[in-house]
Amino acid sequence: MKQKGIKIILTAVSAVILLAGCKENVGTPEDNAVVEEPEEDNQQTEGGRLIGLSCPDLEDPFYYVLKECIKTELEEHGDQILVQSAGGDAGQQKEQIVKMIDSGIDALVIWPTDPEALDPSLEALDKAGIPVVDLGVRLKDAGSAEAFIGIDGSNAGSVCAEDLKEKRPDGGTLVIVDSPDSISVNERITGFEEKIANSGFEVVERIDAGSGTDTVKSRMAQTLSDNPKLDAVMCGSDQMALEVLEALEEAGQENVLVYSVGGSPEVKTVLAEPGSSMAGVGALSPIHMGKQAGETVIAVLEGGDYEKEFYVETFFIGRENVEMYGTDGWQ
Repeated sequence: MKQKGIKIILTAVSAVILLAGCKENVGTPEDNAVVEEPEEDNQQTEGGRLIGLSCPDLEDPFYYVLKECIKTELEEHGDQILVQSAGGDAGQQKEQIVKMIDSGIDALVIWPTDPEALDPSLEALDKAGIPVVDLGVRLKDAGSAEAFIGIDGSNAGSVCAEDLKEKRPDGGTLVIVDSPDSISVNERITGFEEKIANSGFEVVERIDAGSGTDTVKSRMAQTLSDNPKLDAVMCGSDQMALEVLEALEEAGQENVLVYSVGGSPEVKTVLAEPGSSMAGVGALSPIHMGKQAGETVIAVLEGGDYEKEFYVETFFIGRENVEMYGTDGWQ
């Protein structure tokens, strides 16, 4: 059966996933996000302490929901948030951090675009006495952050591999869609490949998603032409998977298993469709991570207790359990 109604989002500019309320527990229907229009990324609420948030790119729905959860947690404590999106540019992130220091932030929550490039900014933060909470990617100088909140991306890739081995116990041909310049994506793909090793799978093509918005779909179409009996595709993110799914639909390919890491509403909606090629997702939880980040930075400022290192759980969502997590928001 062909997948029906797959709407590809070539860039996250079109994304409209906004979390209306962040809750402590995830994984149940009442904990899902609702859909609203995104706001400006450079936003500041009124009153309280001023907390800076520096994200790689708020056009990515994951970071957008993460931001909303941090904002919700801070506002519940009467604090302000000043948000900057680097657009994937490490140089811009450095400049934005300096501007946030000048704006008088009391603390900074940061997801580094490139941890190797941030030393001057970190020195400026330290000189200004501004504490840092690091998210997602470790800073080069780990000691420059009061706390690190990470995601087990390797496990997110590994659980996809486990499901693929169950569905294709004899192995087969495999395409990997990744982004070599992304530390997070590399971790996911490495976890997948380590688990799939020696299981009879041959990687016939690697597609670099970082070289243009049309690359994944066009290269996937060519790969399908060269490998008409392809068994599976592993994607480093949901955006990549959506392009792969569209290429499969246009090629009339119905038996290819597609996996990704993320858990966006778009991908879970396709996953829930009977007969869809979408086989499963190594699920991330921006809701849980955002809440943890908000709680941690507040504890840092108030001298409270907090974990110096915390990892947000990753887990598998397949057709059998997707309804438990819902398709109208992130988990």
